Amino acid sequence: MAAYEMKVAVATRYLPEQSDPDHGSFVFAYTITIKNTGSIAAQVIARHWIISDANNHVEEVKGLGVVGHQPFLQPEQSFEYTSGSPLKTPQGSMKGSYFCVAEDGHRFEVEIPEFVLSLPRTLH
Repeated sequence: MAAYEMKVAVATRYLPEQSDPDHGSFVFAYTITIKNTGSIAAQVIARHWIISDANNHVEEVKGLGVVGHQPFLQPEQSFEYTSGSPLKTPQGSMKGSYFCVAEDGHRFEVEIPEFVLSLPRTLH
């Protein structure tokens, strides 16, 4: 088992009640589960997102914590949160990373694998 390791799982959904397709507004929610799969406790300090829409418009978002928290995770402990992202197209994607600091002071990044944001039944 690696000392500094976290796994990220993502579930997405389209929010039609917050979207306005006629005016190019498509809102998606994503639920992230971060699990410390390493052998040392660590804290999620910051996030970095790269958000792309179907028109190749790219936006970067950086900030401290996740939804107002900087979770400190013991080995095998998880933290789950839900957030959202508006797009100007019915499809897009997100990817990024978390910056973490382990209990022993070691700093490391955790990759957030790219995931798709898409209206239901629009991808083939």
